Amino acid sequence: MIFQTKWSAPLCLAFVFLFAGIRPALADINAQDILKRSDIVRNPQQPFTLVTTLISYKNGTQHEKSELRLYSRPDPHGGQYHSLLRFISPQRDVGKLTLKSGRDLWLYDPNSKASVPISPQQRLLGQASNGDVVTANWAADYSAAIIAEETIQDGYKQDRECYRLHLTATNPDAAYPSMELWVDKTNFKSLKAEFYAVNGSLLKTTFYRRYEEVLGGERPTEAVIIDGMNSQLVTVIRNQQFEWRDVPESWFQRDFLPHIRDD
Repeated sequence: MIFQTKWSAPLCLAFVFLFAGIRPALADINAQDILKRSDIVRNPQQPFTLVTTLISYKNGTQHEKSELRLYSRPDPHGGQYHSLLRFISPQRDVGKLTLKSGRDLWLYDPNSKASVPISPQQRLLGQASNGDVVTANWAADYSAAIIAEETIQDGYKQDRECYRLHLTATNPDAAYPSMELWVDKTNFKSLKAEFYAVNGSLLKTTFYRRYEEVLGGERPTEAVIIDGMNSQLVTVIRNQQFEWRDVPESWFQRDFLPHIRDD
């Protein structure tokens, strides 16, 4: 008599790992879930504001500096954040606003009273683009796959055990066509990211540093961006003055930009 037994694919796979003596490290890990958890670590889950300072360097010498106030409000449906950037300095940019509503970005100039569409890839200062400064849920724009579990050096040259994820854009409005992201295995902190162009060339590498307890979680307060072609071109983004703030929904409407006031 021949007995036939139907085994589920996951159960069969588990037996293969068991008898082969292999730990099913990558088989039972959901890459998209890792990406979502890293988003939660980076981003507060309630409306907030902070001040961000951008400093660009060439060959180790400071080149440019800009300061902006960021207002962000999470999408209740898990989509992209609504973000508003108000320029504080330099003087030539004071009063300008950058709005990210859904997947659309607009730049408002109070002198011309006009708002024009811009790209998330458009440079804001140095190696930092609009997409690097506004709050972003990467899981909403990218599909993740686990490449490996590996040890890397973080922004302080310390060894860290990480999941290495490859992110592929799922919509044409994503800030970058593809990314490589290294996420700490113990706490899901984003430590390093590489951003790529459509042709596969490396645009820049970013290290996320200075994790501090702010707005209900331990979050990165500094990002160091290194140009993909010239490592002597570096831009540092520093975030400070974090505050919970119930940002009005009206602020994230293009037609309301000329009326925004924040004393």
